[in-house]
Amino acid sequence: MFDGFLREGILRIAREKGLVEVDLVNFRDFSDDPHRKVDDRPYGGGPGMVLAPGPIFSALDHLEKIRGGPGRRVLLSPQGERFNQRLAREFSRESHMVLVCGRYEGVDDRVCLGANAREVSVGDYVLSGGEIPAMALIESVARLVPGVVGAEASLSEESFTDGLLEYPQYTRPEVFRGMAVPEVLRSGDHGAIRAWRLSEALRRTRERRPDLLEGRPPEPS
Repeated sequence: MFDGFLREGILRIAREKGLVEVDLVNFRDFSDDPHRKVDDRPYGGGPGMVLAPGPIFSALDHLEKIRGGPGRRVLLSPQGERFNQRLAREFSRESHMVLVCGRYEGVDDRVCLGANAREVSVGDYVLSGGEIPAMALIESVARLVPGVVGAEASLSEESFTDGLLEYPQYTRPEVFRGMAVPEVLRSGDHGAIRAWRLSEALRRTRERRPDLLEGRPPEPS
């Protein structure tokens, strides 16, 4: 699942430059079962299967040895705290991270308890596994590593960076199907453009994600 993802776009370039390194570890390789089984029926009954702690802990121990430390361990789980830009910035400062991708009905809870793993969710919905959430986290965090994004100044104006959604963006042509680029963006007045962009960012956030404005001090007049 990760093969094409890691060979495209900024992640491919970042890896070629040595700015980001991604290792894929299959914890099936650490199973004691002759069929590389890594799951079992849940205690207490119920549908589905649960990932057993043994192979995951063995894989984590292996990574700790070759990396010289445990790193920041994250379990991708719908029960975790919501992943956002603040967490992405925090994670981008880590020397290395270990992302554990769950499957089936979930992961034996002793993985979080014993491995000191932080549960993180990419949204209030359920997927078949943690691979797609891990990809989202990898790309979001990698973009914040210095040198990965060419125009680093653009990072400071993206959605969520200042707790707001990004302002509307336009490019040529000036008029398209009767819709014109706002005059202020064509004025050359950089102060007016900055004020318009902040105003539009606030308007969009108020309309689409008012929750982001809770506790935010009012903008100066």
